[in-house]
Amino acid sequence: MQTHEIERHTMAVLVDNEPGVLARVIGLFSGRGYNIESLTVSTVSEDKSKSRITIVTSGTPMIIEQIKAQLNRLVPVSDVYDLTEEGPHIEREVALIKLLAKGPERRESLRIADIFRARVADTTVDSFVFMVTGTQEKIDAFTELMRALGAVEIARSGVVAIARGPEVL
Repeated sequence: MQTHEIERHTMAVLVDNEPGVLARVIGLFSGRGYNIESLTVSTVSEDKSKSRITIVTSGTPMIIEQIKAQLNRLVPVSDVYDLTEEGPHIEREVALIKLLAKGPERRESLRIADIFRARVADTTVDSFVFMVTGTQEKIDAFTELMRALGAVEIARSGVVAIARGPEVL
């Protein structure tokens, strides 16, 4: 019996580092109505000829298989790895969170930041900018606690992920 539940998948897509590749990958998703929850891109080869696109998406198992097959058919794509299916992997995200707060809220924000191992990246008389690294859930929890203390502005990197163990892409 097949499951039709929506699943979250993290994929690493190795592509040629050339203009227009990211637009083609995004076009594949938008043209078919697939959602991208997170997207990060960076060059990864020493000669800068290859980039790694980390995509977090969700869908039924059939949709996920369609996404992988269609990504593999794109010309500049070298390889597609479904990290979710291929075994244990590490996912992390970085966020900068600016909190506008005075008085007791400032002290409380520093206490919470300490618990979450967030660093103060900048401070003024009226604000802090915290940098926090971790899972999406950790960053979401930290953000919600900061929102309870004052106005916030958030900049998030998106998920980066890598497989555990001796294999390298």
